[in-house]
Amino acid sequence: MDNKHCLQSSSEADGSNHNSGTSLVIKWISLSPLSYLRATSTRVKVVSFLFGLTFSFFIVASYILTWDKRGILITPAPSPLRPSVVACPTNTSLDMRSLVRNILFKLDYTPRRVPDEREVIGSDPQLFSAIPQRFLPQVKNPCWLAEYLSEPGADPYGRNLFTLRSKSFKTVCDNMRTSFQGHLHHRDSKVYRLRCLPYFYIIGQPKCGTTDLFHRLRLHGEIKFTIMKEPHWWTRKRFGYIRFKDGLKARFPLEDYLDLFDMAAHRIQEHMLANSSTEHSKVQFITGEASASTMWDNQAWSYLHGDKEEAEPLLLAQDFIHTVQPNAKIIIMLRDPVERLYSDYLYFKVANKSMEDFHQKVIDSLQLFQACLLNSTLRYCVYNTDLSNAMPVRLNLGMYVVFLLDWLTVFQRDQILILPLEEYAANLGETIQKVFEFLNVGSLSKQAVAALTRRPMSNARRAADRRLGPMLNATRALLRDFHRPFNSKLARLLDHKAFLWTDAWQQGEGL
Repeated sequence: MDNKHCLQSSSEADGSNHNSGTSLVIKWISLSPLSYLRATSTRVKVVSFLFGLTFSFFIVASYILTWDKRGILITPAPSPLRPSVVACPTNTSLDMRSLVRNILFKLDYTPRRVPDEREVIGSDPQLFSAIPQRFLPQVKNPCWLAEYLSEPGADPYGRNLFTLRSKSFKTVCDNMRTSFQGHLHHRDSKVYRLRCLPYFYIIGQPKCGTTDLFHRLRLHGEIKFTIMKEPHWWTRKRFGYIRFKDGLKARFPLEDYLDLFDMAAHRIQEHMLANSSTEHSKVQFITGEASASTMWDNQAWSYLHGDKEEAEPLLLAQDFIHTVQPNAKIIIMLRDPVERLYSDYLYFKVANKSMEDFHQKVIDSLQLFQACLLNSTLRYCVYNTDLSNAMPVRLNLGMYVVFLLDWLTVFQRDQILILPLEEYAANLGETIQKVFEFLNVGSLSKQAVAALTRRPMSNARRAADRRLGPMLNATRALLRDFHRPFNSKLARLLDHKAFLWTDAWQQGEGL
């Protein structure tokens, strides 16, 4: 019978947008006692050896059975931020007090340098040449007339890359194609089409109720969303990324993104024609889009500009949105980051889910973040792509205040509506009315509000995931300690105690 001892461990990240987790590969060496037995001549020594071997076996077995309580067997290096193969450390405990102290020390940092508008435009001149600086004054939504240069009879949606990834959008394009020519505008021997950008953006965060809000807002008569949720154009597809682990693909041009709003544009155009005889009357229809990556995902920077010396991305998604739409309205849904992380794990992990597995992945991620923070700024560790891809769970997405502070460097506070999911779930009617007021759309009747609130919750937790139950109390305690400094700063910034999430973990568990 062979005794076994841990020799080394390694972890690898798959580099995908939704991390599948850090995998531990344990290698073993065999220590055979046969040669020793042959060299032993006395029965006493044999019995003593076997007794010692049995005792050692039970010690090793007890260590393996309590593995999940001892922490991970890797020590991540701060640079590069990919886990490395190392010998088993003698101390695998997580020093949460030290980590929290370091977060508190680095949480008050100098705001980022906001890039000059010329820097933003210079990084993508084609984008900004296609969008005018001023929009049509008779329309509430940002729209303009763009010259249509395609040949008569050409398929306006034949090359749209979104149709390849969304059957529903392809069906919509098939329907719009039949009436497309009737929506063209002829003037001075030229042909124009109405183009529109979103009036508002639901930008985050993942597993915070954005899908549910998206579908409820669509029930308002003045709001015309994109047909497909989560276009991820500003953060990924315009750069040529769909899933980062798949590498660079074809870039989705601006025209493809604008096609997503053509149905709303056609409706707006119809009301423009109907209101053409009425002075000082704006068409009130608005459109919006919801991509939960917009708030936080700037990973394309490191893939496209990996040769740059800057430790943090110089241009963020909000810089581009603000440059084309300085008056855009932003909606953010936030949830207790502890529960958000567990929901994220349950939703994106495919197999072998368990409370114990989640606990281990949390410890792995906390240790990786701790290693980064020893030698780097907080903002660097939050945005770092290598670290994000290496962490088995998306811990950084719950550090809301870091992302929000960066959005507030370009957008005014009154342009951003931040909603706690727990209040949204507990007081749906009141919260939806607050959103309508923020968007400056008409109020709904009591009957309409009642119908809207009766709608079943979207993107609820799967039955199999609900059966797993809540996370371990030990996991929750670790995450509570970790997120407390971030939540405290967020609550002070927004002057709202709900963002402390001191009693929120029992609510909203079904999402």
